Amino acid sequence: MTRRRSVLAALAAAALGALAMVVPAATASAADCATAWSATSVYTGGATVSYSGHNWSAKWWTQNERPGTAAVWADKGTCGGDTEPPKTCDYPNWVAGTTYTAGTIVRYTNGQYYRAEHDNPGYDPTISTWYWEPYACTGPTPTPTTTTTPPTGGFVVSQAQFEQMFPNRNPFYTYSGLTAALSAYPAFANTGSDTVKRQEAAAFLANVSHETGGLVHIVEQNTSNYPHYCDARQPYGCPAGQAAYYGRGPIQLSWNYNYKAAGDALGIDLLRNPSLVQNDAAVAWKTALWYWNTQNGPGTMTPHNAMVNGHGFGETIRSINGALECNGGNPAQVQSRINNYQRFVQILGTTPGANLSC
Repeated sequence: MTRRRSVLAALAAAALGALAMVVPAATASAADCATAWSATSVYTGGATVSYSGHNWSAKWWTQNERPGTAAVWADKGTCGGDTEPPKTCDYPNWVAGTTYTAGTIVRYTNGQYYRAEHDNPGYDPTISTWYWEPYACTGPTPTPTTTTTPPTGGFVVSQAQFEQMFPNRNPFYTYSGLTAALSAYPAFANTGSDTVKRQEAAAFLANVSHETGGLVHIVEQNTSNYPHYCDARQPYGCPAGQAAYYGRGPIQLSWNYNYKAAGDALGIDLLRNPSLVQNDAAVAWKTALWYWNTQNGPGTMTPHNAMVNGHGFGETIRSINGALECNGGNPAQVQSRINNYQRFVQILGTTPGANLSC
């Protein structure tokens, strides 16, 4: 009897032991969190980090690729505690031009929330790589407080888009200077459908970018050309000096007769004060818009008419520098302008249309 009780007791103990081995595995708590992921640290294959309440294992070398958004990280499951920021929809509205630090969450004009990956000066969350994908949060579905139409008098290019187009621009070429100049030619980028408006703005800025090396150069770089832009046959001569009418501004306005014509049209005495084009951003932009909207150049139509009447980006090249570049004159320069245009229409969320080359 005693031996039988001992055997039964042993079997019961074994069963309990087996049960003890099974139950904890089914009810185990989340694993401990590894060292928190850092954007500045370098991780090699096999390294483990924690982020957003999960442990992650690196598949290969990585730096500044956030777990959960990059294929390099394998999700190893939840770990103790949720490190996500509070998921409540009470974050501030995004404001263009405002400096945001990494991790800041803002509400965009479309009603969605975005989180900054790095410090940035207020770039547009929907077009800039400074922001991640929309950030999910709890609470009532927000209603957009503004439309997505860019500000500043209806201009189709927002300041954030302008900054994205010209990340290395010279501080002289300000967005405010450009928008201040728009009143001189209200039909510019404001004629036709929304697509046409965006295409014209992109075409203008693409040519401007080519002429100035990405809005870097304010004046013509080859100073040996400076004395060559005075046409002494004109009755008004060159009152500012023989070498005063070199290329300046976004479209590189040059020659005494162009300074006079632009000045007369804008109500500014540029013939006697050509330096205004390199000292006043609004004046500089106005001279570029003057050429774009009123001059055929070596082409057969103004660049403005080329875009609003469906002749295509190629005709704007012909009107600006077609004598030297079009019809096989310099295909590399033509392609440079086209590349700018294709990139800019993408930023503005539209299509390039037909007839891109000349």
